[in-house]
Amino acid sequence: MIDDSKPIFIQIAELIENDIISGTLAEEAQVPSTNEFAAFYRINPATAAKGINRLVDEGLLYKKRGIGMFVAQGAPQKLRRQRREHFSNQFITPLKTEAAKLGIELDELIDMIKNNSPQ
Repeated sequence: MIDDSKPIFIQIAELIENDIISGTLAEEAQVPSTNEFAAFYRINPATAAKGINRLVDEGLLYKKRGIGMFVAQGAPQKLRRQRREHFSNQFITPLKTEAAKLGIELDELIDMIKNNSPQ
């Protein structure tokens, strides 16, 4: 799972985010510890902690002292909102811009998406 395309701590954070969105980690579920991530992926525990702490800073996880990290209430919804916004900015806006350059009307663009083939 770990690759060289982006920093490892970001990959750890994204792995946890994906588990939250998919429901594998429900609200109030305990997240694997930094040592568990470190052992499983053979990485430095500080690197795993950096990824987990990033999610704490975003309010997606919270710490129970002496017990571990847990998924915060509302984390799945918050992640979905963030990812929808990112999806729109990264894919939809450029798609609409290019369609406008090519003279593709909105209805035609919708048909192209539905049929997944060029017209």
